[in-house]
This record gives sequence, C-alpha cells and structure tokens, in this order.
Amino acid sequence: MSENKFKALIDWCERHTDSESDWYVKRLSDNDTQKNRTHQAGVHISKASLFQVFPELNQPELNNPDIWFDYFIDSHIKSDTLRQKPPRARAVWYNNKFRGGTRNECRITNWGGRDSPLLNPDNSGTICVFIFLPNIESTAIECHIWVCRNQKEETWVEEHIGLTDTSRKMTSILKREIIQEHIGTPRKGHPKCWLKQEEIPPGWLDAYPSGAVMMRKSVELLPHQNKPSQRLKPSQRLLERTLCEETLFYSIERAVELPSIIKGFNNMKDFEEFAKSLFQRRRARAGRSLELHVREILAEEGLIEGSDFEYQKKSDEGKRPDFIFPSERAYRNQAVPDKYLRMLATKTTCKDRWRQVINEADRIRNKHLLTLQTGITVNQFLEMSCVDIHLVVPKPLIKHYPKDIQAQLLTIEDFIQEIMDLRQHWSKYYPRSTT
Repeated sequence: MSENKFKALIDWCERHTDSESDWYVKRLSDNDTQKNRTHQAGVHISKASLFQVFPELNQPELNNPDIWFDYFIDSHIKSDTLRQKPPRARAVWYNNKFRGGTRNECRITNWGGRDSPLLNPDNSGTICVFIFLPNIESTAIECHIWVCRNQKEETWVEEHIGLTDTSRKMTSILKREIIQEHIGTPRKGHPKCWLKQEEIPPGWLDAYPSGAVMMRKSVELLPHQNKPSQRLKPSQRLLERTLCEETLFYSIERAVELPSIIKGFNNMKDFEEFAKSLFQRRRARAGRSLELHVREILAEEGLIEGSDFEYQKKSDEGKRPDFIFPSERAYRNQAVPDKYLRMLATKTTCKDRWRQVINEADRIRNKHLLTLQTGITVNQFLEMSCVDIHLVVPKPLIKHYPKDIQAQLLTIEDFIQEIMDLRQHWSKYYPRSTT
C-alpha cells in the first residue's frame, strides 16, 4: 500500500508524535454519534484512559467533575476556521452512582452539534484517533483529532498504530513507545489463551505459526463439546475463538519480539523496518482468521466440505468467494436452479468493503456477508439490501445494531439452518457425500 496516498494522515501523525502525548484510538459507536438517539451526549472514553490524560478528573467526592480543553478536528478542518479561536470540549466523569444514581462513566461532550464529524451518524463504526497533548503556553490540555475519511485511511491506522477489534470496545491509550507498550505487557484477551513462554511450542518461537495452525490451537483450547448442554452456540463459539486466536498471537509475539525491543535499535531505519514488519504480520494474521474459524464451525455443525460447501473455490473467471454452497460443481451445473445456490463472504469490518461482494458469484443474486462489525448505519444497511446483500452477524452483536434493522439481520445459526434446509433440493441433482 503506497504511503503517498496517506500523506496528510502520515504528516499529521508525525507532527504530533511526542513523548508527552497520549493517543486514544477507537471506532465511534452508535452511542457516540447519537445515531441510536439514547441522549447520552458525547464520545465515551474509558475511565482509566481519561484519568491518565486528566488526573484531576478522578475525584469521586465531587459530583460529575469536569475539565474543558481546546480541540481541533484536523481531518475535517475548514479554511475559514483557521484563524478563529479553537472550540472547547468538556471531559466529564458522570459519577452519580456514588450518590444513589446509576451512571459511572466518562465522556467528552460539547462537540458542536450534528455538524461535527464526531456526531455524524454516518460515521458510526469509523476509526477515530484522539491525540492529547499539553499546550506549550500553559498547563492546559489540547486535543487533536483525526476521523478517518475512507477505508484506506482506516487500514493505514490499523497497520501503523494498531488493529482495532470491532467486536468489543477499543480502550487502550497509545503512547509513542507503542511497540514496547503493545508487546511488553500481556494484552487483555481470552483468559484461557494467553500462553506463557514455557507453554509455547519451540517451533513457534523460531517461525510464527500459520493462521490455520493458530486456528486449530484455539479450537483445541475451546473445543466443541460432545454434550449438548455444554455446547456453545455457533455465534458465541465464533466470537470466543477469534478472541482466543488473537490472544494466542499476541502472547507469541511478546515472547519472540520483546528481546529485540529490550536490546534496542542502532538507528531509526532499523526501528522502522522492525515496526513495519510487525504491523504487516499482524494484519496478515487478521486477514484470514475469520474465514478459517467460520470454515471450522460449518463443519462442526454437520455441513460436509466438498458436498454441502466449498472454501475458496472459483465461481467465475477471476472470482473466488470465501464459501460457496453446495459446491463449485453444483454452481457450474446449469441444471441446478440459481435459487438453490448460496455464497458467503466473510469480512471482519465491512463498512466500505461490502461493495466487493456485489461482483462475487454471478449466478447467485442473494449474497450473504458475515461480519463482526457493529457500526453499520440504517442508510448503509439499506444500500446493501438494495443490491441483495444480506448481513449475517453473531447473535450477541445484534443488539449493537440500530433497532430499525435488527429484525432483518441473520444470525450465524439462521444462515446454517437455511443451508440445512437446502440439502433436500441439492439431493435431486446429485448424490451427497456423507464423509
């Protein structure tokens, strides 16, 4: 990916990289942008993170302590505002729970209404970078903000600042010593899946295991139970295992890379090459993780690969959907009616990438897209629906979608049942394998 395409974003990051600055990265939620109309004003920031930036907020004896500071939304700055006095936002700890109320959370409010990119409902799910730094003229704090303007900018942030996980909140303060901070201490993750140094297979310390190997390890740690009463539903299994694999990866990364970090680097070029390699490896792992876990769960639910579904098979010239149902052979057999064919694409985030699915598997009009992203607006959902793309979402995540569309989302369980129901039609055209 050419970094010339992101010069404005890169220059902005370099301009604000300072040992005194605190970086906070998150995907804006429906609650943040007020898309779900909950009237809980302001962008949510974890208490630990905001207390690190503003220690004086941590005063539980006060009712809703707050601090005002200057802010600049540099990604959307307007020329006519350059000479104006900067606007001010309010960091507040709503803490009435200590006095019989229900709230105990930190938010930043006073963003200037719906004209602000931070309060635009269409920006739900968008990656946003907040950089807090001291004002050189006083002890006050100012904040510089970049709201990613497209998928390419989001990808750059994920590669160079760190991956954000759309299935749960990103609540990490990121400092200049980003690699030391991300690798030097264990990350929060699945409690069963963080490997200690002595638990890591020796070969993994010499060469990182493939995504398929880590997927198998996560299944080993979180197996599909034989007893029905102990089984996790496919939706929950998918969420737990993808988190498990991420935890496994970071435990291995810490064991492999921390010695190099402690040793240090001779020059900036060596450091930059190390960082580039690190983030490319993270992105490569995340790229195939979801589809490998979906493949495993389909098999666990009784669907037979090669008979009920096939993975990464060619549908048309130059096109390979993640999954095709029942098979490439059936897809190419014109005797099988189009209505009995299905395809499934998998994308961890799909806010802008869903359009790639439109041109996959030409014979299949109604296409299915499985995602872990929750920041989808009603308008984006309607755009997908207009081109016959149906969203498949793990059941626990559906509550995070706008209420207006929740009933139209398919769970993973729904989709699997639909495939099961199609089996009786497939058997009319060719015999099914049972192995």
